[in-house]
Amino acid sequence: MLNVHSIESMGTYDGPGIRLVVFVQGCGFRCLYCANPDTISHKGGKQTETSELVKLADSQRPFFGKLGGVTVSGGEPILQAKGVSELFQALKKEDINTCIDTNGNAFNDDVKEMLEHTDLVLLDIKHIDPVKHKVLTERENATPLKFADYLQEKNIRTCLRYVLVPGYSDQEESLHDLGKHFANREHVERIEIQPYHQLGVHKYEHLDMEYKLEGVPENSPEQIEKAKTIFEQYFKEVIVN
Repeated sequence: MLNVHSIESMGTYDGPGIRLVVFVQGCGFRCLYCANPDTISHKGGKQTETSELVKLADSQRPFFGKLGGVTVSGGEPILQAKGVSELFQALKKEDINTCIDTNGNAFNDDVKEMLEHTDLVLLDIKHIDPVKHKVLTERENATPLKFADYLQEKNIRTCLRYVLVPGYSDQEESLHDLGKHFANREHVERIEIQPYHQLGVHKYEHLDMEYKLEGVPENSPEQIEKAKTIFEQYFKEVIVN
């Protein structure tokens, strides 16, 4: 059972191949640039049975090919680790690839159990500096980094994601520090730079929420290329989404 916000078919940005993407309700972070503020609250969503999600995934299996499968995103899925674990175990029995998109802000036995049935982790690193991380998310980054260390310990396939926000997460020194922290981790397949955008601003207006990055410009091509050049010193593959 998962508390589901929404479901997207034929997803192409949430893991390899074509994927069924399950967005769950509720998140512990308060990212200033969150594009889905409607998923932050733990209220709302729809309680959805595992069997219903597996049936839906099975109906879309012909589109998955060799690389695709199911991704659970959010919100923050590891806050519902028991439900995700139940879903992933059922999907593995059907030989369907499993992926989770997470900020890593929870780490307990339920999360460890869930990871045993996870083929790929998309780990959203908000900032390597703890002070700047708290400015961006209102939360510390100790738990996400501990989560990341566990992924290394268990050699779980990982793709890092990093949102490049001008003036907030694009500092050259911090990009080098992040690269050094994750360099030579063989389980990390690549890092994805996600340029800052304002596509979710209309949702804040609809929800009567303040958008705290009002006036922050989108990245220039030069800013993106600079970050890419820095990360290429530390990672096997760097892509820009």
